[in-house]
Order: sequence, then C-alpha cells, then structure tokens
Amino acid sequence: MPNFRHIVLTQDFPLEWLDRLYIESAEAESAVKKKIARTLYKLDEYLMIELFYQPSTRTRTSFGAAMTRMGGQVLWTENAREFSSAAKGETPEDTIRVLDYADLVVVRHPEEGVVGRMAAMDVVPVINAGDGPGQHPSQAFLDAWTIKKELGRLDGLRVALMGDLKYGRTIHSLIYLLAKYEPRIINLVSPPELSLPEELIAYLDRHHIPYRQCGDIKQIAADLDVLYQTRVQKEYFENEADYLRVARRQIVDGEVMRLLPSLAIVMHPLPRVGEIDPAIDSDPRAAYFRQARNGLYLRMALINWIIGRW
Repeated sequence: MPNFRHIVLTQDFPLEWLDRLYIESAEAESAVKKKIARTLYKLDEYLMIELFYQPSTRTRTSFGAAMTRMGGQVLWTENAREFSSAAKGETPEDTIRVLDYADLVVVRHPEEGVVGRMAAMDVVPVINAGDGPGQHPSQAFLDAWTIKKELGRLDGLRVALMGDLKYGRTIHSLIYLLAKYEPRIINLVSPPELSLPEELIAYLDRHHIPYRQCGDIKQIAADLDVLYQTRVQKEYFENEADYLRVARRQIVDGEVMRLLPSLAIVMHPLPRVGEIDPAIDSDPRAAYFRQARNGLYLRMALINWIIGRW
C-alpha cells in the first residue's frame, strides 16, 4: 500500500488503494450507524484544521463532522481570504508552516495549484478540498464510491458528464478516476464555451478512453448508466445574460428522465441552482442526496488513512 502523506491529485492513487478506501468507507458508515465511531477510531488526541478561502457547505461540514464523529478536534476558518493573515499578504506557504501543530489541514483555495504548493512544504498532511478550477479529490472518491454502491461496479460504464466541464473541478477529478476503470464511453455534454480543457482531452486520448462530445443530453440519455450533472458556475461569466443563455441549456428534467434507463443514476456534487428539476428528487434514480451523505463516511476513511490507521 502506498504511503501518501497528502491528498492533492486524484490520478496519484492506484486502484488497490482506491479499493481499500471504499472498504474503509463502508466500515465508517457502519460505525456511524451503530454509534460506535468515537469508540472505534479514538482520535481524541488529534487536531484537524479546515482552511477555506472559498465558501463551502458540504465539504467543510462533512470533513468537520467526520473528524468529530471519530473523536477528533476541529478548528476552522471560512472566507480565509478576508478573515485570516492572507488579508495581510501572507503567502499560503507561510500559512501552512505555522499550522504545523495540526495533525491534518484541509484546504480550499480559489487558485489552481496553491494546495499542491502547500503540500509540497511537507510540514503537515494536507487534503485538497478544491483548488479553483483544478481538482477536488475527496469529491471524486466519494463519487466513485457512490457509483459502486448504486450500480455494483465501476468498470465498463457508460457515463455522461454534463454542465461546466471547463471550470468544474469535480468533473476534472472524476475523469482521472473514471479512466482507471476503463469506461465503455465518457460522454462530454456541454456548450462549446464550457467544453473540457485540452489537457484532459489529451489525457483521455493518451489512455485510449472512448469519449464523444455532445451538446444535447437527450441524444444520448437512453444509453447511459450514469448521468453526472454539474452547475454552470456564474462566477466565471462576465455578465448575467451570457450565464443564463448557457445555463438554461443544461437541464435535467422529466423529459430527460423518461429517456434515461430504469437502472441508471443521476448524480450531482451540489449545490444545484436550477439545472436539476426538484420534481425528479423522488425518482429512485436520483442519487445526489445519497451521494452527499456518502461524503461523511468517505472522508472519515480519508482522515483515518492520513492519521496512519490503515
């Protein structure tokens, strides 16, 4: 088993480690449901710091809940750009140096590559909780585990990745992960202005992963195992009119669900802002809230790995 001290890029992790991660996540889920997690993990002497330079709900709270469930302590700062020494001009490298009293630091930052630079200092274990349009590895891990739980497998799948493929870090992380499982095909569904970056297209080509680019989900919905929707990110548009023009073309609604196979699933990293019709929430194929709940257990397994317990 590899001895990774930091979790920064999805593609760094081999299949045998991922298989073990899913097993450990299932054990964490069982421990929480039996209310024995604190007794089982005994992390009462461990401290995790959450350093978030961008807003977060699911990621920050699920990491915090994971550590707390295991008995550990959590300190956090949100909007760290305004309410930390970053506002005084402190570099991320200096910030991580002074946090070496923690056992683990979870970082979200708006600039791609910054979390990797912090991890490279190697003063304390670092987990990348999202670096701009770069990656979000714990999200990809929980996405893959959700697919495995829902469909019973990860190999040979027909997947559609839909929405913001250009800036969507969850999409970028998941593509690197899916490629390890030799998908039958990856459908890239987006308007041209939000298409997948060239370096990821090159990665798919280099690893001989079948893919096709498509502008309309209805053309391929009947031939899918997984439909993974993401929001179009308003913050990357210069004006609201351009944002609305693009966002309104990327909707999962009743018509799409009627085309989708009965055993397929719909996923979304959340939050959603209109791209999934709430009317389909009761459809058993709508897996996105189950997906979000899986984040707690998966992140418990990640923390346990970092602490060196498996």
